[in-house]
Amino acid sequence: MNRVSLRHLVAGGCSALLLGGCSTISDWVSSPEVEPPAELTEITEQVRARTLWNRDIGAGAAAQDLRLAPLHHQGRLYAASADGRVTALNAADGSVAWSVELDVPASGGPGVGEELVLIGTSDAEVIALARADGAQRWRAGVSSEVLATPVAAFGRVVVRTIDGKVIGLDAASGEQKWIYERDIPVLTLRGTSSPVIRGSGVLCGMAGGKLVALDISSGEVLWDATVTVPSGRSELERLADIDGDPLPADGVVYVATYQGEVAALGEGSGSLLWRRKFSSYSGMAADRYNVYAADAEGVVWALNADNGSALWRQEALRNRELSDVAVLGEVVAVGDLEGYVHFLSSQDGSLVGRTRVGNAPIRNGLLVVDATLYVQGGDGELEALSLQNIP
Repeated sequence: MNRVSLRHLVAGGCSALLLGGCSTISDWVSSPEVEPPAELTEITEQVRARTLWNRDIGAGAAAQDLRLAPLHHQGRLYAASADGRVTALNAADGSVAWSVELDVPASGGPGVGEELVLIGTSDAEVIALARADGAQRWRAGVSSEVLATPVAAFGRVVVRTIDGKVIGLDAASGEQKWIYERDIPVLTLRGTSSPVIRGSGVLCGMAGGKLVALDISSGEVLWDATVTVPSGRSELERLADIDGDPLPADGVVYVATYQGEVAALGEGSGSLLWRRKFSSYSGMAADRYNVYAADAEGVVWALNADNGSALWRQEALRNRELSDVAVLGEVVAVGDLEGYVHFLSSQDGSLVGRTRVGNAPIRNGLLVVDATLYVQGGDGELEALSLQNIP
């Protein structure tokens, strides 16, 4: 196996530490040959990133392989660090509105909703802070580590845990109101797709290639769709998780699996619109016409949103452990294992620019708001960038 490093794998039903009684990764994998990351070559820059502001937000998430990412809400950015610092900043200039230190490390989030800022922890807790000033409102124990971003609406906080459960909590008190669970495979990726709220429902990508829509108030299943069917002789070959967040757009939900397919489903019913072979563990982005994704080999693709046909592919970033992708105007942005952010033309996939945010891997900390790209680097820095065309 040379697509995902071993730190991304965990035996299903066990913690990331593979505690006693659980199988270890070496039971399935022995001496994998890992291909080296592609060397970066000179490019002809057509766009240049200008730093608007940057802030140190605390210990970086790269060492623990976490996917903490900034979130924008009503003019503010909310960010969490691996050591438990949660910060609210003015999105325009980076000035700090408030900052609090939790007594536990953060592992998922932040999420925002119901006037709360929500943080998941590796100690199997969800912590709710007041959006206005960061004061703690409640903390609730859940079944296992929370690596996904908690979300909130309609009086509920929805949490996805690494043991295959989706839990609905009361937004006012943290009391558990419902739980959805399904068996998880023996071997899964370390990481979970975050719930995505759509209307009064919530979309959840699951290990094993399933996408489910739940009623946010009751946890009732609205629909359940198979994105891919795991296949192969070994547990490793049958690994087919949805690790990137579902991407809803114009009544369609796009979702990709590792060692499976990328698919488009009807948002209201889960009916399959199209599907093609694809392997990815990161999140996608879309514009009016196309869906953009980085596959598990580090190839960036543009797919026709209507039928899934490939419009272009860029192979110059192979094995650079690419982050989720983001779209900024006519540019597709993606981070890599050395802290670089690469800019590709949305028209043909050509590399048109490059900048660096720290030296540590960028997992999924790319966020686009209007004409600004916010990047949370693996070293703990948060940077706001604008792109300028080079004449």
